[in-house]
Amino acid sequence: MNTVKSVPNAYGKKAIVVDWGTTSLRCMLIGADGRVLAEQESQGGIQFIQNARFEAELMAVIDPWMVDHGPLPVIALGMVTSRNGWVEVPYIPCPAAPSDFAKGILTREPSNGSTLYFLPGLTDKSRVPFPDVMRGEEAQIVGFGLEKELTIVLPGTHSKWARVTAGKVDAFQTFVTGEIFALLSQHSFIAKVAGDDSGDSDWEVMCHGARVARETEGQDSAFLTQLMSVRTGMLAGELVPSQMLSYLSGLVIGAEFRQAMDAGWFAPGDRIGIVGNDGLNGRYRRVAQVFELDIEDGGEQAAVVGALKIFAEKWVMSR
Repeated sequence: MNTVKSVPNAYGKKAIVVDWGTTSLRCMLIGADGRVLAEQESQGGIQFIQNARFEAELMAVIDPWMVDHGPLPVIALGMVTSRNGWVEVPYIPCPAAPSDFAKGILTREPSNGSTLYFLPGLTDKSRVPFPDVMRGEEAQIVGFGLEKELTIVLPGTHSKWARVTAGKVDAFQTFVTGEIFALLSQHSFIAKVAGDDSGDSDWEVMCHGARVARETEGQDSAFLTQLMSVRTGMLAGELVPSQMLSYLSGLVIGAEFRQAMDAGWFAPGDRIGIVGNDGLNGRYRRVAQVFELDIEDGGEQAAVVGALKIFAEKWVMSR
C-alpha cells in the first residue's frame, strides 16, 4: 500500500484508473482523499492480448482491490479504447472541455459487479490532409489544467502539441518524432556505427543537434539533409560513435521544435507546458531551452488527474 503518493481527486470517491496503452498496462487504486492506495504496472499492453481476453487481463490485476474495497468504478483510457482495443470509443472533436469528454464515455458491466467507463480520445478535424487523433494524451492535458491558456507538449513515440484556450483543448498536432528516432537509431545506415545509448545521454552533444535544427538556414536546413550529418559528423571526426545517438536525438527533437515554431505553436520567449511520464521530458526541457522557452512541468500523474476530472463530470451528469 502506498500512503505517501497522492493526486487531486475531483471525483471525491474511491476509484480505479486504468491507463492501458499499446505496450503497457498501468492500474491505480485512488482513495476518496486522493491517496494512491495501490498501483501496478505490467507489460500487458493491448498488442499482447490474445483472443480479445481484455477482461481477464484486467481482472487479474484489480479483483483483489475489489475484494478489499467492494465494486468500484473503473476508468479506462488510452489505446484500450481504440479500434484495436477492448471497446472502440468515438473521438470527441476539438474544441473540447471535460464535459464533452464525459458525454462521450462508453460503459460496460464486467462480471465482478463493477462498471467500466471507457474514455474517448480527441480528434482535430482541421488538420490536413486528414483529421489528427490522440488517445490518452487528452486526459494528460485535462490533468495539466485547461485554465493555463498556453501550448502544451506531450513527448512520446507520437509527440503531441496542443493549444489550450478558454477551458478547452482548442487544437493539436502530432509529430512522429519518437518513431523516427527509433527507426533511424535501430535500422538506418546513417547510425550504423553508433555506440550504445543505454547509459546517460551526452546532453551537450544532444543540444548541439538541437541547435543545428534551429539555427541552420538555406539549403542545409532541410531535415532530410540534416539527418545525413549524423554520419558525416562521425566521418569528419566531429562526432565519435558514442555521441551519434545523442546528436541524432537532439536533431530530431530540434526538428520537431523548429517545425512547431514555424507552424505557430510558440515563439521564442513563450512559456509552454511539458507533460508526460515516459522519460523524454528531460530531453524536451533541454531542447525547449535551446529554443528560448520557459517551461512549466506537468508532472507524471497528469493522466490520472485528468481521468478523474473527466469522470467527475460524468458522475455529476448522471446524478
